[in-house]
Amino acid sequence: MNSEIITRFAPSPTGYLHIGGARTALFNWLFSKNQNGKMLLRIEDTDKTRSTKEAIDAILFGMEWLGLNWDDDVIFQSQQIDRHKEVAYKLLDSNNAYYCYCTQIELDEMRKKAASEGKSPKYNGKWRDKTPNESDKTVKPVLRIKTSETGSTLLDDLVQGQVHFKNDQLDDFVLLRSDGSPTYMLASVVDDFDMGVTDIIRGDDHLTNAARQSQIYDAMQWRKPRTSHIPLIYGIDGNKLSKRHGAMAIGDYKNMGYLPETIINYLVRLGWSHGNQEFFTVGEMIDLFKIEKVNKSPSRLDFKKLTNMNSNYIKSKDNNDILTIIKDHHQNLNIKIKDGDIYNQILTIIPSLKEKSKTINDLIELSSYLTRDDDEITVKNELLDINNQATNKHLTGIVNIIKNIKNWNIIEIENSIKSYIDDNDIKLFELAQPLRIVLTGSTVSIGIYDIITSLGKNAVINRVNKYLKN
Repeated sequence: MNSEIITRFAPSPTGYLHIGGARTALFNWLFSKNQNGKMLLRIEDTDKTRSTKEAIDAILFGMEWLGLNWDDDVIFQSQQIDRHKEVAYKLLDSNNAYYCYCTQIELDEMRKKAASEGKSPKYNGKWRDKTPNESDKTVKPVLRIKTSETGSTLLDDLVQGQVHFKNDQLDDFVLLRSDGSPTYMLASVVDDFDMGVTDIIRGDDHLTNAARQSQIYDAMQWRKPRTSHIPLIYGIDGNKLSKRHGAMAIGDYKNMGYLPETIINYLVRLGWSHGNQEFFTVGEMIDLFKIEKVNKSPSRLDFKKLTNMNSNYIKSKDNNDILTIIKDHHQNLNIKIKDGDIYNQILTIIPSLKEKSKTINDLIELSSYLTRDDDEITVKNELLDINNQATNKHLTGIVNIIKNIKNWNIIEIENSIKSYIDDNDIKLFELAQPLRIVLTGSTVSIGIYDIITSLGKNAVINRVNKYLKN
């Protein structure tokens, strides 16, 4: 018997990889790596009406961006349909399944009757031991499993502990639809068995499915994989995570300027912990992760905490790594850089950018005064009073100061401007804020001396004079 640990992440390509799915993938990945096993990737694309290539591409991109590299080739569930049917017919031949000829109207009536009696709305087993006549055969039947009607099903879950389900509450669910296509309940079990999956880690919304699917394992006399049903992620308000809470797809987080290592570190702490440690290297996550230590209670997605964590990661990065991130972002956004020296200028201000930035988008925005031409910098009237004579006087004075600086460095620039401030008996902010707006087009920026130094003498003079002429 193969003793290798094998997990699987099995998303449905009817939508993008969302934050909850990413955490499930991460926990599967960490568990398999900790056990020196494998994590396989299965795309459950049997729903052809809702599955899209765009969603598949987004799932693969999200996994790769997060660094959750799977083992072996991607498995597409739709390619295994003949095998799913084969198992379904074996269950039929062994009297563990039967054809059901109920119409949709009959099924709706069953649910309404059960609801009116205070029972769970489930199929009542009408065709379990019944032989169809000719009129019944006008309905295309579905194939249902015969679940145990007595006793209970025990799940010994690594996260939830021992969970009991009364078998009389588990309905005879559908294995094959009326068109002969397999359902998720069947296909997932067959694929897990054929793939040699030893451990299933998924959301606790699948807990009931696990009890129902165990009926297939028992009927086929297959060994059941261990299960770990992790709690769902909730919003900060304590409600189930939805679009109204903000970004859902992993691609959204990338576009918002979060680093992949931030997402990984934040997700691993949603429901799992190791003492009070907040930050982990990937190696530490692999070494320390234990699925049994995952909490049963739902975790809450806190964007403020996520953003603070991202800020810390940005601050800890090497300056050249930050420059590479900025370059890549420019390329992704199709920002054309006309002068190659711009990146040398950006490199000089990266220490200041790191202190001011919480996201990659902040890095881009705060350095954008360097990537835009002088003519592209515009000063909005609501940011600066163009008729303020005192401001214009000081800006004119600064141009003259800048022209006379011989050694262009931040110390010389700072000393020259401070001398002007002292000579004119003004405060730094009275000069710095209007100068900041004129040079960058924004009230939010890095330090004024860093801005002046990185722009260079000519650009500073050109931008101030352009403003004064308007």
